[in-house]
Amino acid sequence: MNQRPGPNTFQATAQERNDAGHGTGFTPAGLQRIATLRLRRLLVAGLNLATLAALLYGLVHVLSAGGWSLADIVIFIAFLFGAPWTVLGFWNAAIGLWLLHGVEDGLERVAPFAAAGDEATPLAIRTAILMTLRNEDPARAFRRLAIVKQSLDSTGQGAWFDYFVLSDTDDPAVAAAEEKLAAAFAARIGDTSRLTYRRRTDNTGYKAGNVRDFCERWGDRYELMLPLDADSVMSGPAILALTRMMQAWPKLGILQSLVVGMPSKSAFARIFQFGMRHGMRPYTMGSAWWIGDCGPFWGHNAMVRIAPFRDACHLPVLPGGPPLGGHVMSHDQVEATLMRRAGYEVRVLPVEMGSWEENPPTMLEFARRDLRWCLGNLQYLKLMDIPGLKIMSRFQLAWAILMFNGLPAWTLMIALLPLKVWQDRGLAAYPAGFAAFLYVLFFAMYLSPKLAGFADILLSKGGTKRYGGTVRFVVSSLIEIVFAFLQGAVSTFRTTIFMVGLAFGKARIGWNGQARDAHALSLATAFEGLWPHLLFGLYIFGTLALLSPTVLIWSLPLTAGYVLAIPFAMLTASPALGRWFARRGLCGIPEDFYPPPELVAIQADEPK
Repeated sequence: MNQRPGPNTFQATAQERNDAGHGTGFTPAGLQRIATLRLRRLLVAGLNLATLAALLYGLVHVLSAGGWSLADIVIFIAFLFGAPWTVLGFWNAAIGLWLLHGVEDGLERVAPFAAAGDEATPLAIRTAILMTLRNEDPARAFRRLAIVKQSLDSTGQGAWFDYFVLSDTDDPAVAAAEEKLAAAFAARIGDTSRLTYRRRTDNTGYKAGNVRDFCERWGDRYELMLPLDADSVMSGPAILALTRMMQAWPKLGILQSLVVGMPSKSAFARIFQFGMRHGMRPYTMGSAWWIGDCGPFWGHNAMVRIAPFRDACHLPVLPGGPPLGGHVMSHDQVEATLMRRAGYEVRVLPVEMGSWEENPPTMLEFARRDLRWCLGNLQYLKLMDIPGLKIMSRFQLAWAILMFNGLPAWTLMIALLPLKVWQDRGLAAYPAGFAAFLYVLFFAMYLSPKLAGFADILLSKGGTKRYGGTVRFVVSSLIEIVFAFLQGAVSTFRTTIFMVGLAFGKARIGWNGQARDAHALSLATAFEGLWPHLLFGLYIFGTLALLSPTVLIWSLPLTAGYVLAIPFAMLTASPALGRWFARRGLCGIPEDFYPPPELVAIQADEPK
């Protein structure tokens, strides 16, 4: 199609589909029976509660061996906060692996809308592709947007899509470069109306405020929008498939596929996204099976229906001062709950289909992003009373809070470990064997999303070939498990420090451009960011070495990351290590071995 479509082509068909009706026993889009989702949710709730109760029963048996002390009570309460996330992760992964390999119609049970992405379906709606910027590298961002456009144009359907660059940049030099590149982009298109560049003079509402400004100024021209971050890339076929699904189901409000990492020269990013890549699919498949129409929104690389988003997903300004007051930072999950409240389904398609992002290249960059998410999620404490939310939507907000609230709980349990060892010394009846069993069992549950991901690749035909072969995949998996334990300790403790600072009004998080390229960390920089981890680790190692070297050895998966944080951060940031990993294909993702055209184009422009 070469002719530019009109703005209202979609309206009649969408209204007819909306009015077709599927009965009151179905979700708004008519995709699933409500009774079916209720049964799934009750089953998952029962499995989680039963598993958590069994773990707590076992913990009581261990803690009460010498009588209850204050430390025992605190550990028990901390476990109540820390364990549910792990338990749900286990059941999501188990259900996801069953859907992927235990039943023939697993994807259909999770995503009954997926068939509408068929290539034969003609487009009839217009979509705005948005890229939001704030003090990012302009050349990098515009190159990625150009690649998205080229990929879409190659499908023959590019005329249905317009492009918006929405800048909140406050650096004059960066802004000037953005304006120059935007003009060049519009000139290449040959139609200035196809590319709109707009820069706000302030950052009100952060990224969510940036997107809302677009909706209010230009949203009535389009049915859908596709927000992209500065590091986002999507293939034309993937965008078309999601667009067709949204077109076929007018009551789909937000639709998100899996977003995966790009090939990276950073060892940290390579290892991190290798683990995320295979672990995310079973986990997301399992969670989508029971979450259904109240799915997640990750804020970018997703199709969003503009009218209900503009009219019903306006974020409140939270009462009170910082850190929890003011504009909402983690906007995406709140917008998902508001979209569902408005009568539109929010769905995830747990499939890898040409949607990429870049991951932080160092541990410290990862922590900055993580702490921003932490603060944003804690703001949900002030949003739990939003009227009219679905029960599942409130659960999602509560779960997002617990995701970070559980981390100080684990730090507290580890901090109390030496005291518990000292209190139980000399107990003849201490159930050491049962305690070891409970410890190993919980670790297996903690690792279950990764283990399910490993199993998924090994069970899939040609699965390990996509990762460079079975030997590379197994070696990379072992590297990633060690990495996950070390990184988990660092992230948990850093988040704990941050949350303590929040409680005393000492922590602040900004929203600015991010470092995205591999770069080394000096000893001074690593020490400045991670010396508290070393101090805490020396306390744990020193006391356990004196009290019980055996317990110290057992604790290493949890505690080694503290004392190794500084060298671990420097090593994984080393460009030389990243290049070594890349040459040998270690922790490579499928795009490293079989790069799609979009990523080949990006790599061709990167410095060697």
